[in-house]
Amino acid sequence: MTHHTTPAGTSPASVPSRGTGSSPTAMSRRTRTLNYLVLTFALAATLLPFLWMLLASFKTQGELLREPSGWLPTSPTWDNYATWLGQLHIGHFFLNSAVVSVFTVLGNLVFCSMIGYALAKLDFPGKRALFALVMITLMVPGVVTFVPLFVMVAKMNLVDTYPALILPYLASPFGVFLMRQFMLGIPDSLLEAARIDGAGQVRIFTRIVLPLSGPPLATLTILTFLSSWNNFLWPLVAAQSQDKYTLPVALALYSQGENATNYSLLLAGSVLVIAPMVALFMALQRFFVQGVATTGIK
Repeated sequence: MTHHTTPAGTSPASVPSRGTGSSPTAMSRRTRTLNYLVLTFALAATLLPFLWMLLASFKTQGELLREPSGWLPTSPTWDNYATWLGQLHIGHFFLNSAVVSVFTVLGNLVFCSMIGYALAKLDFPGKRALFALVMITLMVPGVVTFVPLFVMVAKMNLVDTYPALILPYLASPFGVFLMRQFMLGIPDSLLEAARIDGAGQVRIFTRIVLPLSGPPLATLTILTFLSSWNNFLWPLVAAQSQDKYTLPVALALYSQGENATNYSLLLAGSVLVIAPMVALFMALQRFFVQGVATTGIK
């Protein structure tokens, strides 16, 4: 009979097991590696179409329609961009989109933050009913109000003007909801202290609430700008002359040839359209992530 001994001062239960189990550190490392692989695959799946669009914008129409076309252009050309910048005067359409998007963003920042503050921090009759109306409006598809909205704009003689493109989108239910949810987290004691010091509602809103609302304001800026910049159907109907066309409308109309779509010209125009959006997101991405993280359903 043999006796198994353990080192002095230790018990059999304290001796590490030599089985096939993995240590927590190894399992954590494998999980992290798997997460990186999944995220890398998702990132590649998201970016590859944009990379193909960028490369294809330097191809001619004949090369683009050739089978197989391939990824890299065999004879890169700037002709598509020269057509947009020269013959089609894309700068004018860019200015129209910039004017509409900037004023739409400013309107949403002002009105959505004011309405959100009132719904979050002020007490008045009908407050709950007003918030319920905002939520109901948030669930109504935009196509339902499209025709009545155009009739209203037409009766006000605003068709084919900048106000027709801007006024219907100066405030959004989602923007009101976003700002309200964030402002609910601002301590009431902070606002009460300002009232005790003699500050009125306007001063409290402009000096205390707005400086604390940077992340949701940045989030609202990005989302509103993207929505306005990409808006196609409403500008197509409300802007009835070339002078008021925005970029998406010009992109759809002027990439059409006599018998077929000029896809290489369309792709070059698409690159020019999304470039400002990418630049804006890169500039405000830190605030966007912070705004999404700090603005929850409370």
